[in-house]
Amino acid sequence: MPFNGADAISVDKLRLHFSLQPLRHAIVSAPLKSRVREAAVLMALEELNGELQLILTTRPTHLKAHPGQVSFPGGKVEPSDLSPTHTAFREAEEEIGLRSENLELLGQFPTHRTFTGFEITPVLALVKDPFEIKIDPGEVAECFRVPLHFFMQDKHRHIRQFQRQGHSYHVVFIPWEGRLIWGATAAMIDLLCRHLKDGGAI
Repeated sequence: MPFNGADAISVDKLRLHFSLQPLRHAIVSAPLKSRVREAAVLMALEELNGELQLILTTRPTHLKAHPGQVSFPGGKVEPSDLSPTHTAFREAEEEIGLRSENLELLGQFPTHRTFTGFEITPVLALVKDPFEIKIDPGEVAECFRVPLHFFMQDKHRHIRQFQRQGHSYHVVFIPWEGRLIWGATAAMIDLLCRHLKDGGAI
């Protein structure tokens, strides 16, 4: 059940899609390094006014890793974490006040490696009920939502090719209301859109 950019994607349609199409895509990543830091992020979809919205954050400029960039709630896997899903859910509660019991897990995409040495597992989930955003200013500068149908339109996802360390990579850029979503976050959004549009085929 693929969707096109003009489709209205309801929660029920999304559940059905992911019950039929496991999140099994590969994602273009940086070369494997001998030492990586494992991390997980939460791709949370929330239905507001009958429309699915993707929850995003902006990182504070004082952070060492990816300062000022648009990202998903998430962070490094801690020794006490039971799984990447545990990490993503825990970080979302710490960063924006989205509690794990208010999330319905849909699945995980394959890990995405970054040039900065992270191996990130994207975890996809639905927000069950409305919640009050409570930002941790040490981790998040702002939290905002973007309609999923905006990302689903190919014209909003710009792909450029870059050379690095002798390899060619596609980098996704998505402008949104004065912000620029790019890097791993944009790659994961592009992956989600392709998964929804083509029914799981790359």
